[in-house]
Amino acid sequence: MGIKAVCFDVGETLVDETRLWNGWAAYLGVSGSIFRSALDEIIERNQHHGAIFDYFKPGFDLEAARRERAASGDRDIFNASDLYPDSLPCLNSLRQLGYKVGIAGNQPRDAEMALRECGFDVDFIASSASWGCQKPSLEFFERLIEAANSPAFEIAYVGDRLDNDVLPAVKAGLTAVFVRRGPWGRVHAKRAEIVRAHVTIDTLAEIPEALANLTRG
Repeated sequence: MGIKAVCFDVGETLVDETRLWNGWAAYLGVSGSIFRSALDEIIERNQHHGAIFDYFKPGFDLEAARRERAASGDRDIFNASDLYPDSLPCLNSLRQLGYKVGIAGNQPRDAEMALRECGFDVDFIASSASWGCQKPSLEFFERLIEAANSPAFEIAYVGDRLDNDVLPAVKAGLTAVFVRRGPWGRVHAKRAEIVRAHVTIDTLAEIPEALANLTRG
């Protein structure tokens, strides 16, 4: 039995979040390099990414800041220009090869529409906001299995993090594919738990062959 369905995380898996983080750095009045160094520190400490805002402004009201930015036309949401170059080609290739393909991550509801506007033609798109649960909870992966309409052992989950993607996916019985890129990917790739990933890749272009190798194995 091989993999029949492949589901993807969003941030730093399909979407390069550099522009979005730079937008917050500018809003907070700090340089991009200082902001990125602080984010690396947050990741090393295993803190939630939201801690980056309190790092610079204790008591920071993120939702109020988002509303303020949106009111000025500066929305904190990705678009097609933020996609990694291998994102659309990979998902299109998987569809052509006969895999079910889905996208599900810890995202607000409006990310679902943003993903559709980016041109993804997939079997399902879901967000933690619409499901009412977040990674790394088991409930999130149970919802994913339901959306894929396949048993867990036939599903691969692709993500850039150990804590939110690889380890909970393995615990839920899925095949975990770790993509080594982005702030979390760079830090987590150095951790001992990386051996828990069934597959480790540097680009999404490697996925079709990696899945074929798993099936042959």
